[in-house]
Amino acid sequence: MKGSALSTEIAEPYAQALMSLAQDRNLTEQFGQDIRALLNLLQNSQDLRLFLESPVVQITDKKAVLERVVGEDSNNYLKRFLLLLIDKRRIVFLEEVCQQYLELLRKLTNTVLAEVTATTELSEEQRQSVAEKVKALTGAQAVEIKTSVDPDLLGGVVIKVGSQVYDASLRGQLRRISLSLSK
Repeated sequence: MKGSALSTEIAEPYAQALMSLAQDRNLTEQFGQDIRALLNLLQNSQDLRLFLESPVVQITDKKAVLERVVGEDSNNYLKRFLLLLIDKRRIVFLEEVCQQYLELLRKLTNTVLAEVTATTELSEEQRQSVAEKVKALTGAQAVEIKTSVDPDLLGGVVIKVGSQVYDASLRGQLRRISLSLSK
């Protein structure tokens, strides 16, 4: 069910409600930072994700764990929103709600998400260079970069922005040469 159209349909109104709350309180960026941290935690801790999604775990236990995970530094409005997801039995859609919120935040701030695949981790200088190229290609004000490593690329990078893919990898260049030679 996760990742399906149904989960998106359920997650979107919650994300929009959270965005509305954040805009009313001028907390859109703070919520964005907290949500990125929460998403990172969920993606790196399968135990936490399974605990929160489990139907056999008591609601009070889920609330206690979630309150400890987000910590005292987290905004009270965001914390109460997360507890509401538990009360409404929508916590299984937490990741989708967070992703939808970040997407709404990107639209609000004219930011694009660039998924960059390279042979090694990018240095700060390389990240800056990629961001400038993506800004020039898309006309966006800012670029959020999500990186992954794929040693099979041999060299270079593959940049995906929305449905557009810019393949500047050595593997991609070799593939294009091979195709032109086979004609």
